[in-house]
Amino acid sequence: MTCRAVASTTALAAAVIFLLTAQTPAAGQAASPAAKATGTAKVWTPPRAPDGSPDLEGVWGNATLTPMERPKGLGAKEFYTEQEFAEMAKRVRQGVVGEEADLGAAAEQTLRYDLSLYGFDLTKATFASNKRTSLIVGPEGVVPPMLPEARKRNAERAAKSKGHEFDSYENRPLSERCILMAQERIPMLPGANDNNLLQIVQGPGYVSLFHEIDHSTRVIPTDGRPHIPRNIRQWQGDSVGYWEGNTLVVDTTNFTALTAFRGSGEKLHLVERFSRSDDNTLLYRFTVEDPETWDKPWTAEVPMTKTEGPVYEWACHEGNSMIETILRGARVADEEAAKKAAK
Repeated sequence: MTCRAVASTTALAAAVIFLLTAQTPAAGQAASPAAKATGTAKVWTPPRAPDGSPDLEGVWGNATLTPMERPKGLGAKEFYTEQEFAEMAKRVRQGVVGEEADLGAAAEQTLRYDLSLYGFDLTKATFASNKRTSLIVGPEGVVPPMLPEARKRNAERAAKSKGHEFDSYENRPLSERCILMAQERIPMLPGANDNNLLQIVQGPGYVSLFHEIDHSTRVIPTDGRPHIPRNIRQWQGDSVGYWEGNTLVVDTTNFTALTAFRGSGEKLHLVERFSRSDDNTLLYRFTVEDPETWDKPWTAEVPMTKTEGPVYEWACHEGNSMIETILRGARVADEEAAKKAAK
C-alpha cells in the first residue's frame, strides 16, 4: 500500500467533513445586490469541447469543510452569511477545528504523517464554499428517516453477519478487499483531505471519470443508449449520461444491494449533475431515490475545485497483507477457543 493509501486509511476514520480550495461562487448562486445595482455582474460562458459539448475536463478535488448533514442548532438555516463564514474560516486558520469551528473540520491527527509536509494543513489552506450549512440541500438539511421496512431489512442483514465477520475474505468490507473504496463509490462523497481527486476526460459519445483512489474509472456513455436489462446488477450500477444545457446529467440504476448506500436496496436510483460555474469550480449535485428505503428523494451538492494534478499512482494491494493477517488471527482465535471447549 502506498504512503498516500496509508494516510488515507487513517483519514477516513475522521468525519466526512472537509476542505475546498478556491474562492468562487457556486453555480446558480445569484449575483450580489451591489453587482446588480451597478451592472457589474458578468455572465460566465463555459468552454466547449471539440464536439461542441460543455468542457468538463480537468483534475478536480472535492475536499470540503461542509458537513453532510446540518448541525441541529442551525435549524432550517441553509446558508451562512459572508460574515459568519469569514469568522469560521478565521478560527480554522488559527487551528480551531472540529466542533469549535462549527464546520466540523477534520482535526490534525497525531498518528498520521505530518499534515503540513503533505499539504493538508488546514491552517494554511485557502477556502471557498457555496456557504451551505450542509451538503444536503433543503430546509431539513438531513437524510430523511429510513422507512421501517428498510430498518428491518438492514437489521436482518446485520444479524445474519454477526459472528461471521472473520469467516472468510468474502465477509470483509469491500474497501478492505480493494474492490470499492469510500471515495470512489457513487454518489461521490467528499474525501478525507487526500485521495479526493477526480479526473474528467471526455470525447464524442463518452465522459470518463477517473478516481485518484483505487484508480477506478467510470466510462459513461452519452450517445443516447438505454440502460442494460434490469436483471443485470453491478457494484456501481449502470450509468448513462446526457447533456441538459451546460450540465452533464448521469442516470444510474441496476445497483446491487451488496453495495448499499446508507442502507439502500436494489431499487436505488441515482441522478448526478455536473456543471461548471467558472474556470476553477465544478458543481457536483446528486439526487438519491429509493422507495424501499426513504419516503422521498433527497439531494446534496459538493463544489469541486480545479487543481493542476497530475493524479499520481495509487496501489491498494501493493504490500497489503491486512486481510491475510486478520484471517490468520481469527483462525488462531478459533483454535484457542476449540482447545478451551475441549477441556
